[in-house]
Amino acid sequence: MNTTITPTQVKFYQKNGYVIIEDFLNNEELEKWRMAVAEAIKERKGQKIPGKEGRVGEDDGINEDAEYFGKVFDQMINLWQTNGKVKELMCNPKIGEMAARLAGVDSIRIWHDQALIKKPWANATSWHLDTPFWSFSDRRALSIWVALDDATLENGCLFFIPGSHKETGFENPGIGRNMDSIFSFYPSFIGAKSVAAPMKAGSCSFHNGLTIHGAHANMTSGRRGAMTCAYMPGGNVYNGIPNILPEAYLSQLKVGDPLDNENQNPLIFTTNDR
Repeated sequence: MNTTITPTQVKFYQKNGYVIIEDFLNNEELEKWRMAVAEAIKERKGQKIPGKEGRVGEDDGINEDAEYFGKVFDQMINLWQTNGKVKELMCNPKIGEMAARLAGVDSIRIWHDQALIKKPWANATSWHLDTPFWSFSDRRALSIWVALDDATLENGCLFFIPGSHKETGFENPGIGRNMDSIFSFYPSFIGAKSVAAPMKAGSCSFHNGLTIHGAHANMTSGRRGAMTCAYMPGGNVYNGIPNILPEAYLSQLKVGDPLDNENQNPLIFTTNDR
């Protein structure tokens, strides 16, 4: 596993809000990730999030056009909580250290993982932000996106708007059906140049949760699979947005409470462990 982060990569990430790591996984590791994710998805039997109602393909209450958004991607969240093999992959401190170095923080907790599968002929993922959905507010939060299949211009690779993380905020534009909906919130980027991020299977990207990003439609008869994980810098507190937190946990939380429950948001890296 290629977990080295160079100063050049840190500088690029800080400037642009994303970075691509080629050959993150070797062939053997890639197959291990594929098998673990496939097993975890099968075990879940369509349940999207542990501790919450809702199944893949059902209206999640976020989007008005359930039929359209049901065909953007299949999404399974927090597979690490229900499958030991995925937990081993997601809780790898080496990956946590990569995230911490890029974000410039001392510690990293898992916010949530998610498998994102674009099926054949799937709809586009419109421009959006990540962090405004989450139960904490931190400009340094970020995600890893691991390509389990080749992500190409034809089957739905990611696109980023470089540097947008420096100007966007925590107001949530949501994920609209129209690609340009986000620019009603951030009109300064309507003329921005986007950058495509095709990746071969086993490569990965990291992106800031406030970087504007999206993905092509899948214009092929094959699938485009990815395994992702969102990371929360240590020391964050609950902001009142439930997001993926289970009801039993939410019933104990108040705005301002620390998000340090190891069963929900495990600490996977801290400089104190060095």
